[in-house]
Amino acid sequence: MHRVVALVRPPQSTFELGCAAQVFGIERPGIPTRYSFGVCTEHPGPVATLAGYDMLVADGLDALYQARTVIVPGWLPTGEPPSSAVVEALHRAHARGARVVSICSGAFALAHAGLLDGRRATTHWAQADEFAARFPRVRLDPDVLYVDHGDVATSAGAGAGFDLCMHLLRNDQGARYAAHVARTMVMPPHREGGQLQYTPPRPAHIDDTLAPLLEWVAARLDEPMTLEAMAAHAGVSPRTLTRRFTDQLGTSPGQWLLSQRIAAAQDLLESSDLPLDAIARRVGLSSATNLRRRFLNALATTPGAYRRTFRAASQ
Repeated sequence: MHRVVALVRPPQSTFELGCAAQVFGIERPGIPTRYSFGVCTEHPGPVATLAGYDMLVADGLDALYQARTVIVPGWLPTGEPPSSAVVEALHRAHARGARVVSICSGAFALAHAGLLDGRRATTHWAQADEFAARFPRVRLDPDVLYVDHGDVATSAGAGAGFDLCMHLLRNDQGARYAAHVARTMVMPPHREGGQLQYTPPRPAHIDDTLAPLLEWVAARLDEPMTLEAMAAHAGVSPRTLTRRFTDQLGTSPGQWLLSQRIAAAQDLLESSDLPLDAIARRVGLSSATNLRRRFLNALATTPGAYRRTFRAASQ
C-alpha cells in the first residue's frame, strides 16, 4: 500500500487538499485500493481553512516518516517560510526516497526548503512574479500545468493539482487504472503537464466546443487522420481548428492525437496479449517500430517494459 500524506497549515485551502484526497484517499467499488491517505500538520489540533471552518488534524510531522508521497496542498501566506521543523521533515522525507509534491502555492514551501534549487518548477500564474523574485535559483515555468522530476513535482493552480495527481497515479498504476479512477470523478484521465495554464487575458473560444470532434477522432484512432480531415469534419479551416485546440486544450491537434494514440496503446498493453504490431495498427501508429519510438519519446520506456510493469500490477 502506497502511503500518501498531505502536509497542511492554516489557512488551508480545502479545494487543494481535496485534489489529493479525492485521487489518493477514496476507496472506489470495483477498483483495487492501492493507496492509503493521511493528513498531518506541524501543530496537531484545529486547522483553520479558507472555507470558514476548522478541521481537526490529529497527526504531527512524524506522519511524514511513513509516507512514500508527501503533498503540500498550498502554502499561505506565500511569504511566510516554513519553520525549521517543517523544512527538516521535508528534507528527511525526500532524502529517504519519498516523492515530494506541491499543489499551487505549495511550491513556495518546497522552494523555501531548497528542494527546487536548480530545477524547473511551476506555480499558479498569479503568483509567478512573486515566486520568481523570491527564488531566483529555481527555473520557474509559469505557463505549464505541472512539472514532474520523479522525486519532486509541482503544479499550477488548484485545478492543475488534479492533473498532477492523476499524472502521478497514472505513472504509479498505469493508464487503465487511472482511467477507471478518472471515470468515477467524471474527469479526463490525463492532461499533459506541458499544456498551458489558462491565464487572463488569454482568449478562449469556448462557445465552439471541440467535444464532438474529439469523440469522432477518438473512435477512429486506427484510421489515418490528418489536420485537414479533422478540420473538414469540424467545418472549419485547418488554421481555425489549430487555434481552437490551442485555446481550449493548450496543445496542437497533432500532439493531442498522438497522446490519444499512446493512451490507447497503454490500455491495450495492460489489458490484452496482442503483439506490438497489432496494437500499433489498432491505435494508428502503423508499426511496432513506430510504437516503440513514440513510447520512448513520450514515456521514457518501451512498450514491452510498460506491459511487464502494469500487467503484473493488475494481477
